[in-house]
Amino acid sequence: QLQLAESGGGLVQPGGSLRLSCKGSGGSLEYYAIGWFRQTPGKEREAVSCISSPGGLRLYADFVKGRFAISRDDAENTVYLQMNTLKPEGPDVYYCFPCERLAPRPYPGLRDWGSGTLLNVSS
Repeated sequence: QLQLAESGGGLVQPGGSLRLSCKGSGGSLEYYAIGWFRQTPGKEREAVSCISSPGGLRLYADFVKGRFAISRDDAENTVYLQMNTLKPEGPDVYYCFPCERLAPRPYPGLRDWGSGTLLNVSS
């Protein structure tokens, strides 16, 4: 039973940087493409980025291209999202979840969303 735990969010000023982490437990993430998704209160969850397994392919939503970078460290069983030049947003909840292109892709052994991590970019 593989589970995902997000961390690293917080309050950041516009123009700042932050790195989010997505750590797997109960199993390996190395065979899954993993993505980051965000949800603004009252709106639908939207894809931010997706990284393939083993990690050669990276996809980004248009609104973060050139500013965010997704990566993975299989030895740490973790996927990261480096966020630079942050624009005002939030508070939004960022989730990680298996992905196919820029859409969620659940599996029998990895189908539950975690609690996410909060990001608030504000002066």
